[in-house]
Amino acid sequence: MRAVARQRLIDSRLTPNVISLTGFALNILAAVLITQSLFVLAGLAFIVGSVMDALDGRYSRMSGKGTAFGAFLDSTLDRVEEGIVLAAVGYHFAALAQEGTVIAVVVAVLGSLMVSYTRARAEALGVECKVGLAQRPPRVAILGIGIVLGGVEVAGVSVLALSVYALALLTSATALQRVLHVRTALNEASV
Repeated sequence: MRAVARQRLIDSRLTPNVISLTGFALNILAAVLITQSLFVLAGLAFIVGSVMDALDGRYSRMSGKGTAFGAFLDSTLDRVEEGIVLAAVGYHFAALAQEGTVIAVVVAVLGSLMVSYTRARAEALGVECKVGLAQRPPRVAILGIGIVLGGVEVAGVSVLALSVYALALLTSATALQRVLHVRTALNEASV
């Protein structure tokens, strides 16, 4: 039964790019909902959109419908989606005049981009670089939980703010860890 359903899906006109673009649309919806402080709905849109992002690559491999451009589009949209959602989070905290949290959002965006960039650049140099705590799935989980619980406060601080602080710290640490990992790998290769 499951194999039949899988084969029907593969035989359908569904492409990995459609899945990627659906995830993108859901993340834009999440960003809009965040600006309206509709956190539970925003969190659900973000989580479903992020699941779509996880499925597009798997579907691409499973169906054989993947293309080089599709892989490029997928990874590009992943960065844009994370940036758009975090920009909406930044907007939310700016509207509340919480400058410290806005700064943490900027650090989280930069750290997130650097986590992805350091891996891509390392792999271009022939170094595998999947080290660090803040790879994409944990970032999605931290941000997703933060958004869903955005209206909840712990000791006077919103769960969303706490998730932003965690992302800022973890992405920065992961980017640094990757830089050190690549330096070590390249030094060992040159000996």
